[in-house]
Amino acid sequence: MMTIDLPRPIANYFQADKGDSEAIVTCFSENAMVKDEGQTHTGLDAIKQWKANASTKYTYTVEPQALNENAEQTIVTGLVTGNFPGSPVNLQYAFTLDGDKITSLEITL
Repeated sequence: MMTIDLPRPIANYFQADKGDSEAIVTCFSENAMVKDEGQTHTGLDAIKQWKANASTKYTYTVEPQALNENAEQTIVTGLVTGNFPGSPVNLQYAFTLDGDKITSLEITL
């Protein structure tokens, strides 16, 4: 298994993603935004609800596979395996960071 040295806020996100919606919101800034499955979730309450809904619909794990950084974003390719249609799939997680918090996350194929 390959180990990737992820920036601390992103490593925290993937660790929290194994837990619950309470853990995940600690990774984000107050006015953060998540785009996933064609929907945008803005603010900590909306992000908490997004995570809670995803956790009740599917059981999954994410294994980061690659890291690509540019001036604006850090993009992690993650192998997502679970009980959802099309599993397993590689998804792109495009993070924008501000210090130790995530200000935006867009998850795409």
